[in-house]
Amino acid sequence: MFKRSTKNLDRTALTLIVILSLAIGFLLTQSGQAIARVRDFTWQARQVGAADSAFILSFSRPMDKASVEENLQIDPPLPGKFSWAGRRMAYTLESPIPYGQTFELSLKGGRDRFSPPDDARLQMRPFTSEFQSRDRVFVYLGVEGDEAGRLVLLNLTRQEQKILTPPNLLVMDFKPYPENDRILFSAIEQSSGTRRSLGDQQLYTVSTGIRIQPPDSLIGAVSQRAERNATATPQSAGVVELVLDNRDYQNLKFDLSPNGKTIVVQRVNQQNPADFGLWILQPGEPARPIETEPGGDFLIAPDSQSLAMSQGQGMAILPLESGADPLDFLPRYGMILSFARDGTAAAMVRFNRNPENPTRSLFLITNQGTEQELLEIDGSFLDAQFDPNKRNLYCLLTRRIPGDVYLEQPYLTAINLDSGEVVDLLKLPIQQDIQMNLSPDGLAVLFDQAISDADVNADGVIRGRDGKAIASSKLWILPIVEDDQGIPLQAQPQEVGVAGLRPRWLP
Repeated sequence: MFKRSTKNLDRTALTLIVILSLAIGFLLTQSGQAIARVRDFTWQARQVGAADSAFILSFSRPMDKASVEENLQIDPPLPGKFSWAGRRMAYTLESPIPYGQTFELSLKGGRDRFSPPDDARLQMRPFTSEFQSRDRVFVYLGVEGDEAGRLVLLNLTRQEQKILTPPNLLVMDFKPYPENDRILFSAIEQSSGTRRSLGDQQLYTVSTGIRIQPPDSLIGAVSQRAERNATATPQSAGVVELVLDNRDYQNLKFDLSPNGKTIVVQRVNQQNPADFGLWILQPGEPARPIETEPGGDFLIAPDSQSLAMSQGQGMAILPLESGADPLDFLPRYGMILSFARDGTAAAMVRFNRNPENPTRSLFLITNQGTEQELLEIDGSFLDAQFDPNKRNLYCLLTRRIPGDVYLEQPYLTAINLDSGEVVDLLKLPIQQDIQMNLSPDGLAVLFDQAISDADVNADGVIRGRDGKAIASSKLWILPIVEDDQGIPLQAQPQEVGVAGLRPRWLP
């Protein structure tokens, strides 16, 4: 009886071994014929911004590179370059993605590395996906009616307009956060019967109501998804939160780091004006002073870890740490206008001290230590911004008008950084208060055209650099058009159709 049971068990085991062997053999013979497919596309159903320079396609099998590169299509086209790492293909854009568009990516006809090229049955599974660029959105300071003194958001893609801040806050300056969900701004709280001044500014944030699903960066995708899921519920537009009060210190100029995690504020003690300097605010921590030599104008660098500030007879590059030594000091420059997005270059101004003919020179400063003079003028440099590819520098400047009365004529000017060619794109009306802002995709410049009223002396009105009340202001968009060599060409500006000041594109 025992022997019979053992034989039955042996027979059963042998049968199972044969069945499993046949199954394994079948799988092995079929695995070589498995059809390749796309496992992951990092931009699928995402909103892509100018900072997103590349996407990745991950495949289930090692691919024939040429068959993939020849058959990948993007509509509308986005020129770029391919690179490979195993089963992952990266596509890097040559220029930032144009905002306000929907794109379709398709891949049909690709094959894996081991399939015969003439066997259509073994071509990869066709793949199609959509992604979008961020909407074309900007924020401006209203000057008329219910919008006066308030932040207003205008979405050009969706043709939507929203007033963000309440009527009791007179907004002075503002900076958008990189995810477009909030705006950092300084404002004076207005109350009846109480006179207010610039020293009464406090810092606030206001929500925009915008919810972006950005692509994961090529590094740290898992942690990014976790962080995004933790803050998945967006705030509705117009939620205001106080960031920094003015109880003990007056708040003056401020800047927001490019990563949106650090705020630097210039402050002065209400009781002791000698107590003057920079303070830093970071998430979850109280504001604290930065111990450094006193200085003037400043700008946070693209690395979000350092800043440039005018000190004494030059420009200091300082780490955002109390008591730390300067990283660099540039003795010839008195003003910084902007950094290139990647931090490899900056636009700085040198004041040429010639009593008979004082002029100012604009310089290109690189992180390699080179200093190149771009332009010398007898007026002022008001602003300068690098385009995303660092080919051109767009400048808002003034030139002195010959004559007995001192007047300066504003221009919107482009300087090609390769050739040094200077192109006056637009001659602007003579005015003291004017600002420009280059779109994140580099395809348009916003600027304002203010109308002052010297007879208005009331509190609670917006004033320009000359102290005069601003009665109204038009907003304009100048499209950027380049020739085959990348030199900007003159184009016709387009009126936006709203009354506002200091427009700024959302990143």
